[in-house]
This record gives sequence, structure tokens and C-alpha cells, in this order.
Amino acid sequence: MERKTLDVQGMSCGHCKASVEGALKKLDGVKAAEVNLEAGKVDVTYDESKVTVDALKEAIEDQGYDVA
Repeated sequence: MERKTLDVQGMSCGHCKASVEGALKKLDGVKAAEVNLEAGKVDVTYDESKVTVDALKEAIEDQGYDVA
């Protein structure tokens, strides 16, 4: 398992947190996703043989947020 922290811009509330975590957890290979609203970051634990970092970023961007 890999662990990656992504900088996400535009998250400000509980709904933001839920939508980003939900989108990531739907991806095959993502074991855990935890948003830190104050820091504007999301920690993702995933199986690198099943999902790529680009796929993680795309799932977040599809929710309307920018990934730095």
C-alpha cells in the first residue's frame, strides 16, 4: 500500500470533505481517504497496482476541486 498526500484547493465545509472522500473511496484500490479541511489536504492510502495518482487527482477534480 502507498500513502499520498494531495493538496486540494476549494474545500471549505463538511460537504466538501464528504464529496472528496466519497469520490476517492469509490475507486478500486483506494483503502482510505481522509480530508483535512484546515490544511487543504487529503491523505489517501491506496494500492498502486490498481489505481494511479492521476486517477486520484481526476476523481477529486471531477468533484469540482483543484489539485495542486
